[in-house]
Amino acid sequence: MSARILVAVTHLLGIGHLVRARQLARALAGAGHKVTLASGGMLDGKAAADYRFVQLPPVRTQGTDFRNLLDEDGRAATPERLAARCEQLVALAREMSPDIVVTEHFPFGRRQLASEFLALIAAARDANPDALVLSSIRDVLVAPQRPDRSAETAERIAKLFNAVLVHGDPGVLPLEASWPVTPEIAGKLIYTGYLAEPPGSSSGAAGSSGAILVSGGGSAAALPLFETALAAARLLPQRPFHLLIGRGVSEADFATLRQSAPDNAVVERARPDFPGLLAGCALSISQAGYNTALDLLQAGRPALLVPFDAGNETEQALRAAALERAGLARVVKLADGAQALAAAIETALVQGVPPAATVDLDGAAGTVAAIAKLLADRP
Repeated sequence: MSARILVAVTHLLGIGHLVRARQLARALAGAGHKVTLASGGMLDGKAAADYRFVQLPPVRTQGTDFRNLLDEDGRAATPERLAARCEQLVALAREMSPDIVVTEHFPFGRRQLASEFLALIAAARDANPDALVLSSIRDVLVAPQRPDRSAETAERIAKLFNAVLVHGDPGVLPLEASWPVTPEIAGKLIYTGYLAEPPGSSSGAAGSSGAILVSGGGSAAALPLFETALAAARLLPQRPFHLLIGRGVSEADFATLRQSAPDNAVVERARPDFPGLLAGCALSISQAGYNTALDLLQAGRPALLVPFDAGNETEQALRAAALERAGLARVVKLADGAQALAAAIETALVQGVPPAATVDLDGAAGTVAAIAKLLADRP
């Protein structure tokens, strides 16, 4: 059964939410659905081949300050910009009359954008009273500090949402490990498996063959990791290092990293052949974001995880700890410094390749199947 599906996402710090939403859109379009992806974060420049991509007036944040939304120039997002975003989403819902609306991360997060998500849901249900409303979330969430906010989420799930698609494997990380799962939420959870990228060519792997590959996703949050990795490289002059710097790191900081790199370290911008480079490396050092973790699980290489934990962020620490418990990676704290990182590198290289992961990575098929069942069961 083909359906009209509208997916709404806004990534604020890194690009993980958008990457996951794009994977979701591709999977659903590949199953024959007519998909529109509306993105309210910064444009990533990637084309959409199988689905319609709509860019809203973008907003972003500075660091982990998620309360204050900025525009692309770093100025405070104006009420007019926020109103334009909301109007565009409502217009999309009226135009499409969608069978399904998917809100990525909301209502578990993006509280500062609640008004536009709620307006979208209302407009979709007004255009099509039979529309299904689904929340799409990753395996780990950051629980609110205040109980009233988790209660607000449970109430919205109960009143507005037909199901919650959890893109994870409960055998690795059940949602209750990071979020208070109330009965209202528990009855609507559907685990799809992890939304991993389809395995691609490993061409280009020779560029990191035998090297220690250091990566940090798409945001500037990995800058301390890169600086510590270069300090560790100076302590291990016999080991080749290869650092891949995301576009979120400024040109000035990128230039500083390159200038400070020792002779045994190559520093360059992140490359599209990252999976191939990962497959050929001796050891991966990275943060523990959702997409990075999946790349590691698919590559099956020795890995050190240095989770991002600034502010109240607990997502990466929880995911990294779960992978360490499963014997698939080792966790290193950035605060322990370059000496500890260098020692962990030597230990990981001696330990070698981890056991094959028994993790459900077929979230694309799981999501397609879940939506097919929801459509079939719709009254």
